[in-house]
Amino acid sequence: MSDEADHAPVPGVQVVVDCADPHAQAEFWAATLGYEVEDVEPLVRRMLDAGYATDADVLERSGVLVWRDAAAIRDPGGARPRLYLQRVPEPKTVKNRVHLDLHVGPERVDAEVSRLEGLGATRAGEGRQGPQRWVVMTDPEGNELCLS
Repeated sequence: MSDEADHAPVPGVQVVVDCADPHAQAEFWAATLGYEVEDVEPLVRRMLDAGYATDADVLERSGVLVWRDAAAIRDPGGARPRLYLQRVPEPKTVKNRVHLDLHVGPERVDAEVSRLEGLGATRAGEGRQGPQRWVVMTDPEGNELCLS
């Protein structure tokens, strides 16, 4: 292996979620994870002013310009991956091949299930392996997540 390969930068990680309403999903996941919805208005305005985007590419949400078909949320501490939520035309039809596992601790699982149900999540099932218990839930658009 070359010296160059030994010093190659580690890629950053971003989790991308396909959805019908990226802004509603961004609000759900930001509340779920303690993240912040990214403020993209300055970028949107620069792209509009430069002619790289048109009025058809944006919309106003809560008095702020945002991308019509995407939203992103970020960990305010910067330690966890960014989530990028993008509009896709097709609805979700099958089980996710990848999902988020949220580890809150066994003593907090039931309270967290209730909190996420209040945000629009749905309880889908429960699993157990030895002492390990997890609750399978879906976000408001049906994407799976697990709480343990």
